[in-house]
Amino acid sequence: MKKLNIGMVGYGFMGRTHSNAFLKVTNFFDVPYQPVLKTICARNGERARFFAGKWGYQNVETDWRKLVESPDIDLIDIASPNDTHAPIASAAAAAGKMVMCQKPLGRSGGEPETMEKAVESAGVPNVVWYNYRRVHAVALAKQLIEQGRLGKVFHYRAKFLQAWTISADLPQGGEGLWRLDVNVAGSGVTGDLLAHTIDTAIWLNGQIDEVAAMTETFIKSRKHNLSGKVEPVGIDDASAFLARFRNGSLATFEATRYARGHKALYTLEINGEHGSLMWDLHDLHRLQVFDHRDEGLTRGWKSVHITDRDHPYMAHWWVPGLQIGYEHTFIHQVADFLTGLGEGKSAAPDFREALLTDYVTDAVLESAVNRNWVKVRAALAASE
Repeated sequence: MKKLNIGMVGYGFMGRTHSNAFLKVTNFFDVPYQPVLKTICARNGERARFFAGKWGYQNVETDWRKLVESPDIDLIDIASPNDTHAPIASAAAAAGKMVMCQKPLGRSGGEPETMEKAVESAGVPNVVWYNYRRVHAVALAKQLIEQGRLGKVFHYRAKFLQAWTISADLPQGGEGLWRLDVNVAGSGVTGDLLAHTIDTAIWLNGQIDEVAAMTETFIKSRKHNLSGKVEPVGIDDASAFLARFRNGSLATFEATRYARGHKALYTLEINGEHGSLMWDLHDLHRLQVFDHRDEGLTRGWKSVHITDRDHPYMAHWWVPGLQIGYEHTFIHQVADFLTGLGEGKSAAPDFREALLTDYVTDAVLESAVNRNWVKVRAALAASE
């Protein structure tokens, strides 16, 4: 098995999920490459060394430029804040490295396009970590839709609710709170939570053509951890939008960090001519299925426990009846990437496909400002 030396940028929550996936993938999947945790890179050298010791990285680097230039590194995995995605990905591609990047692809202002052009020009394998595609229940929903089990789709609805930023005493900026700093994050829940729901929706139901949105920043100013001053808050705390898909279906999307009682409630529902599907992150190993053509005495919604060997990914795990969880979605993504690498192709979503999600979030933010329906950029290009 060929070795694949990993250079990881970032040691936070995503750095942990990615590192775990690289370590575990060959224990459960037959893939053509063996990931090697070669170098962890972060600005805080002391914390990077602690992370390296805990996860087994061989080296520590504090300058991502040196990491990208290192001949010992085959793949750069970007698990750092959003403002670092574009420069690191572009430099890594120019150096001939494979690139895996945490979502969203980039902030607005042309960053996503720059990144996509960089990997395309260099011809390097690339992928964006939209891990909810790799939830086994969501993957089964994809299979059922492709089999025509729902028929014509009429409605798609998704929401992602959290509650961790409600306190006005919570500062913005710096390590751990960069998501509240618009200069680092680019946007708030639109680029963070809604990006996940949009990617899943496009994967399941096709291209989104136009949106009508509203956003709100409930706390207008917060102390900034880096400046020590109270500064305006530029990110959106809540975001909701209506959408029209290219297939004619209608959609509603909602995300907020101000929903008391919800820590990470991500749900989706699809209603079609012949049936419906529902999925809930809190019960991620189950898919709710309704088949209108079932006229038996037990007709109605069915809760399908996704643990059998003929269910997506499950043949690689435990015996039927035993479930898997959140961390496994990242292992699935690494497995798909390495399998694709052996076949000479990138696993979805690559940068080009992930760019479609960024176009939708751009349209959402534009619509919220203008208070008008806005055509998604990809849809505009298709109509020209």
